[in-house]
Order: sequence, then C-alpha cells, then structure tokens
Amino acid sequence: MQAPIFHTFPAPAKLNLTLLITGKRDDGYHLLDTDFRFIDLCDSIDIAVRDDGVIELLNPMPDVPADNDLTVRAARLLQQATGCTQGATLRVHKRIPMGGGLGGGSSDAATVLLALNQLWGCGLDRQALMQLGVKLGADVPVFIFGQNARATGIGEGLTPLTLPEAWYVVCKPPVHVATGPVFQEFSQKLLTGEVRFSIMRSLSGATQKQNDLQAVVTEKYPAVKQVLNRLSEYGSPLMTGSGACVFLELANEDQANQVFQSLSGEMAVYVAKGLAEHPVSGGD
Repeated sequence: MQAPIFHTFPAPAKLNLTLLITGKRDDGYHLLDTDFRFIDLCDSIDIAVRDDGVIELLNPMPDVPADNDLTVRAARLLQQATGCTQGATLRVHKRIPMGGGLGGGSSDAATVLLALNQLWGCGLDRQALMQLGVKLGADVPVFIFGQNARATGIGEGLTPLTLPEAWYVVCKPPVHVATGPVFQEFSQKLLTGEVRFSIMRSLSGATQKQNDLQAVVTEKYPAVKQVLNRLSEYGSPLMTGSGACVFLELANEDQANQVFQSLSGEMAVYVAKGLAEHPVSGGD
C-alpha cells in the first residue's frame, strides 16, 4: 500500500489589537468592533488526500472525539457543500496555546478549508469559503478573509487593515478562559452598571487600544492580571480576545527578544512577528 503524501499548511494565531463591545442583539450575540492581526505563531496541519471519502484525524486531542474536532468538521463541511468524493488524512501540530484568545482552533479550521479547497480542486472563492467558515465559529471567516481586518457586527463585517510592521511578545497565563462565561459576566455587569458599551469608531477613525473584556477577565482570573502587571514594566500590554493571553507590541525583533529573555523563566512566553496577510492563499 502506497504511503500517503502529506502537504503541510500553516495556521497562524491572531491578536485583537482592539476589542470594543458596542451593543447586543436580541438573540444574545454581542456586537463587536475589533482589529484582527495575524502573527507568525502558527500551528501546522499535515494533509494527505485520499480517494475513499474518509476524513481521518491521526492525532485527536485528549478528551475531544475526532468527530468533534474543528479540522474534521471543516473537511466534512467542505465535502457536503461541494459534493466532493475525495477524503483526507489530517495531522495537527499545535503551537498556539489553547484557551488563550489566539484563535488556534478557528485558524486550524480555516486552514483546512483553504487547503482542501486547493487539494480537492473544489474551486470555491474566498467568499463562499467564509460562508462555510462561519458555521464552524465566529472567528473562522477572518482567517479565510486572508488579511488583517477590522471586524464589526458579530464579526461578519470585515474591512482590510494595513498595519505597520511590528513584533509581539505573547504571554500565556496558567489558566484556561472559556469565552461564553466571559461574555455572560460582561452582560451581568451591564445590568449593574459596572461596565458600559463602547462607542463604535467611525470607519476611518483610530482608537486607543483597549479590550472591553479585560476587566471582567482580570477580576475572575488573578493570574491574567499578574501577567499584565509584569508586562507593563516594558510597555502597555493588552489581553487578546476573551483571554487569557496577554501581548505587548514592540517596534523590532531585538526589543521583543529582550523582553522574552526577561520573562522566559517565569511563564509561557512567545515572540511573534506581525503578518501582512494569511500565509495560505485563498479560493479562486
């Protein structure tokens, strides 16, 4: 039997350079105004095409059945949408920390959609892939969009962002933060007046970098506050997404490496360069 031929594709992490909560819909979804930036901290996904229609994940995560993994779900969704009869063997190499607000699972799913669209010859354009991606998670479309972007609404309104070159130190506190409860806690604090909705920026307007979920998370998870305080010795750090990861933007690699060296013995810390675009090309 011939050994499978694997192709390897990167799945980059994202940072939320700003995350404003601007309202809430009747169905409970919060309205956002956020700036996404891709960074070169990446998972990688090995994919081998097979002709029997089977989708196989060689290394499922502990306690997560393969059928529930976002990469498997993404592959099957593309099969169903296109009627493709080919299958795929998948192997995921994780570098992006989980439960950190870096979008690793969403990015993995997006990369599978982008890669299999090429490998299977499905011919879907980027917009069609994004419409599939939103069925897997709110952050999946921005990775398929392929560019740093400002997102509004519940994340579906995407506008390309041109960002200057920058380096980042990303720290992962020793806690796993679940997104749902963070938004629920934010909603509770709205009722008591402890937090308020932010005003949405004009399309051309910049804003001071902030994350409206940060105060909620630091109250519930002191470890996140400790990392923010430690990083604040070197600049103005910010939490990404709903946490728990915290990042600091720096002008160059030397500065980033200096901060990394100072922190590397204390916590999980990464140095990453900001990307101008997603490293996997989009649809036709």
